[in-house]
Amino acid sequence: MSLLNLIGILAFVVALLISVMLHELGHFLTARKFGMKVTEFFLGFGPKIWSTQRGETEFGVKSIPAGGYCRIVGMSPSEPVDLIDQPRSFYKASTLRRLIVLGAGSTTHFVIGFLLLFTFFAAIGTPAQTQVLDQILKCIPADQSRSTCLESDPKTPALLAGLKSGDKIVSVNGKSLDSWQNVADAIRNAPNQKLNLGIERDGEALEISLTSTSRAPIAKLGEVNPVGIIGVLSKVELDRSTPLAAITNSLSEGKNIVIGSYKALFALPAKIPDLIKATFGGGARDPEGLVGVVGVARVSGDAAASDNAGLAAKIGFFLLTVASLNIFIGLFNLLPLLPLDGGHMAIAIIDGVRRQNARRRKVPAPEPFDVVRLVPLTLAVIVVMGALSLLLLAADIINPLHLNF
Repeated sequence: MSLLNLIGILAFVVALLISVMLHELGHFLTARKFGMKVTEFFLGFGPKIWSTQRGETEFGVKSIPAGGYCRIVGMSPSEPVDLIDQPRSFYKASTLRRLIVLGAGSTTHFVIGFLLLFTFFAAIGTPAQTQVLDQILKCIPADQSRSTCLESDPKTPALLAGLKSGDKIVSVNGKSLDSWQNVADAIRNAPNQKLNLGIERDGEALEISLTSTSRAPIAKLGEVNPVGIIGVLSKVELDRSTPLAAITNSLSEGKNIVIGSYKALFALPAKIPDLIKATFGGGARDPEGLVGVVGVARVSGDAAASDNAGLAAKIGFFLLTVASLNIFIGLFNLLPLLPLDGGHMAIAIIDGVRRQNARRRKVPAPEPFDVVRLVPLTLAVIVVMGALSLLLLAADIINPLHLNF
């Protein structure tokens, strides 16, 4: 493992721990805002490594960095609570306040995801083809499935005309163009035709004439007619968005991640057999399949150590990875299953409906529902999630996912 690989893994682990801490901070701040008593705020589980008392709350770190928790007094009616603290119990709060406290964790993940996406679009940028030429291809292979040149292959029009790497195409046949897409369309729509290219080279304006050649249409690209080509590749640069555009792009990409996350959650059961087969049967891991935290950390390390991407691209990939993970965790945590926050939110909503019905019927409000009654169901969910976590861990160790960077 290289140093860069290790840095990528550590950066991901640190980002994940910070996300967990901010998740619990969301619960802590909203609970304190509504006067609830918070006795513990810990990062991790298991034996205590370090802690300090601040007011009525003990802050600290535990030995197993697999999450964190914020202990609020009176999460259930059956929990023993000192008489003086009973008015500050969680279950005594209104339905709206309980929902705000419970939803604060997932909301924090969504905010983190948006801020990371905004940083990506505004500070890093998305790859975009420019009008500057990066490569002048030497030939046009007679066989489209072949990328290497043979002596019998004709030279490209660009090479014959003297185009050079670094040239910028600013016009085609006298028409000024402001994007590579427009340049490419002008060339593609003129197979076997003479083209006058307006070029900027080293600060000078030139005009270079050439005759394009053509290739057969590719059906899977939706092409019907022959396509004009001259044998060039454009330079790809990172295009940063303005702040306003970055907000729009972040919301749009966030929406895509939300939709993808929901699809992944619903498809999760169907993908487990393939994961088991790939893990213990030696099959190839599906890049679109399930992957655990260890696998994501490994991919993050591989991206950091890649020689095929610059620093900005690596940082961009890291930001997108952590943003996507935060949004997914936020959605997963809202599932109406105990012990997830979504399960507690479902209980709070049920309590609210029961209170409303009691008020409408002008009868005393019922006692809050005691989540302790659902302990067997909660344990079943924990067992299933634990088993899936162990399977993902085994898959990420035995047959890790490798992506090409």
